Amino acid sequence: MKKVDVQHLRNIALVSHGGAGKTSLAEAMLFTAGATSRLGRVDDGTAVTDYDPEEVRRKISLSTALAPLEWQDCRINLLDTPGYFDFVGEVISSLRVVEGALVLLDASAGVAVGTEKVWKYAQEAGIPCLVFINKMDRENANFERCVSELRTAMGPGIAPIEIPVGQADSFRGIIDVVRGKMLTYDAAGKEKVADIPAELASTVQAAREALVEAVAAADDTLTEKYLEGEELTQEEIERGLAQGVASRQIIPVLCGSALKNAGTSTLLDYLVRLVPSPASRKYKATDKQGQEVELESRADGPLAALAFKTISDPYVGKITLLRVVSGTLTSNSTAYNVNRDHDERIGQLFLMRGKEQIPVDSLEAGDIGGVAKLAETLTNDTLTNREKPLRLPPIVFPAPVITMAVVPKSRGDDDKIGAGLARLAEEDPTCAVQRNSETSQMLLSGQGELHLEVLVSRLQKKFGVEAELVLPKVPYRETIKGTAKAEYKHKKQTGGRGQYGHVFLEIEPLPLGAGFEFVDKIFGGAVPKQYIPAVEKGVRETMAEGILAGYPVVDMRVTLYDGSYHPVDSSEMAFKLAASMALKKAFMEANPILMEPIMNVEVHVPEAAMGDVMGDLNKKRGRILGMESRDGMQVVRAQVPLAEMFRYATDLRSLTQGRGWFRMEFDHYEEVPAQIAQQIIAEAKKENAS
Repeated sequence: MKKVDVQHLRNIALVSHGGAGKTSLAEAMLFTAGATSRLGRVDDGTAVTDYDPEEVRRKISLSTALAPLEWQDCRINLLDTPGYFDFVGEVISSLRVVEGALVLLDASAGVAVGTEKVWKYAQEAGIPCLVFINKMDRENANFERCVSELRTAMGPGIAPIEIPVGQADSFRGIIDVVRGKMLTYDAAGKEKVADIPAELASTVQAAREALVEAVAAADDTLTEKYLEGEELTQEEIERGLAQGVASRQIIPVLCGSALKNAGTSTLLDYLVRLVPSPASRKYKATDKQGQEVELESRADGPLAALAFKTISDPYVGKITLLRVVSGTLTSNSTAYNVNRDHDERIGQLFLMRGKEQIPVDSLEAGDIGGVAKLAETLTNDTLTNREKPLRLPPIVFPAPVITMAVVPKSRGDDDKIGAGLARLAEEDPTCAVQRNSETSQMLLSGQGELHLEVLVSRLQKKFGVEAELVLPKVPYRETIKGTAKAEYKHKKQTGGRGQYGHVFLEIEPLPLGAGFEFVDKIFGGAVPKQYIPAVEKGVRETMAEGILAGYPVVDMRVTLYDGSYHPVDSSEMAFKLAASMALKKAFMEANPILMEPIMNVEVHVPEAAMGDVMGDLNKKRGRILGMESRDGMQVVRAQVPLAEMFRYATDLRSLTQGRGWFRMEFDHYEEVPAQIAQQIIAEAKKENAS
């Protein structure tokens, strides 16, 4: 691809609710621009940007893919993002490194939850949006309804600059309202300019008048001219439209069909003309002294490049995708990773079109590309100059909301699972991996069940480890509510030296969170001092293993108050065993109970879903602590047992059509209700027996 300056770069993220056709549109644009020689299809597994085997199998996008193309002396770097909620981190990171977002709508489905979400993320990123109403040839396609729903969701800035000629089966073209021309398409997607039909003249005139009014409102000079009754020239309309888009006052709406390649060329025209270049945007960074500095997208500026995505490729190794904010990054050079305090050797830089790597000599300010096999660099790191280091602010990724345990299908694969998941976590900051020391389970956390399933599938394909997802074990605790005493004499004669240890223990409960206390009340040498540490050790080990159902025992005082010994046969091991057995006897007589972790949960839900969400929390044994309104949502605060929360992300998504979200953190332990405790104990005994 030819080299272009920053003024001729356009970085654009394709975003939408799942199934709106982003990948098909990216294919159509690549084909129209001559970047590919054939029009790939998602259903056939031939799409350029859905190249991962898991994407081909599922026929959905699972991660962001780059697709650079050339159009009208500009290079457009398209970022095709996933539409499913489980992969929202890909959308957030992509919106961070572009100057514009193209929001897609399915003409038959209209504005969906995902549409609202990506619009919100684009607003937070501070970038302008255009809307493309796709699938105009689909049954039940309705352009007017989509525009009405867009105005409700995105505000009065919605301005159609194209209108369809026909809808569903009768769709045959589009009318460019700005340039006043009609384009028709045959079955092969061939474009032809035609006259605007007389029956559509009034519709086109009304759309143009509304557009002129929106353009005039976005520019003070044009507002004055418009209010004085003067006609705006074509040049003024086009210039005012570009200014209105850049200032985010106008959201142009276009339409077409990606599968028929209808409306693609005019869409590319408008992306070039309306989306600002990187030169229009200033970026913030911090210098060596921690002072904030402002960066412009200049090739001769100080180097600052953000690693916004990491790809683990089983053949190439790690690929790091970079957005160069300032300066120039050159192939076969050295850059300084300010986050890791490490000099990175930069090998061959390249642009990526799906999985294809297009080598380049350098990446200049405003450009997006990749480099392979960086030793230390991870997502969110900044590559800069050691002499003048700059640090770009990190992308804020959503915290994981669902956790499952990963269990190997073959014995001995535990270490492989840990190493493979760690590599995948480097690639995906929206997931987390940890080994629970209490339950000895490998826990994988992510954005949803589909997200976790994809990670486990990639674990098998990339690292050759087969595993399955199961519900995690709850880290219950055991304790007592009463006091008890017990003695145990460990006595064994085997022909030679025997074993003898004899202890009297008293146990009593301690306040919640007090932990464990061991008291030595031996007098007169009933148990020699050298054996008392062995008694404590026996008690501690038994408490760690659990007595009731195999969970750690907490909040208990154990007092050693009497015992006896044998001058020859007594040993540390004998007293340790005696202490363990005495504790077990006393524990079962001291009203033992199971304790479960209780989480503080904060759920953000739309008003309409409040009743369903609160009813569901009550079913989960939750206690509602309070409610309040915040940012147009209702916030429910509750305390819920962890055992009921493992699939809550999926439940909440279902109850709120994907609009609700929650966060939770551990608060305290509480007694498990007797009926549930009996089930847990029975399951534990059954598991131990097997």
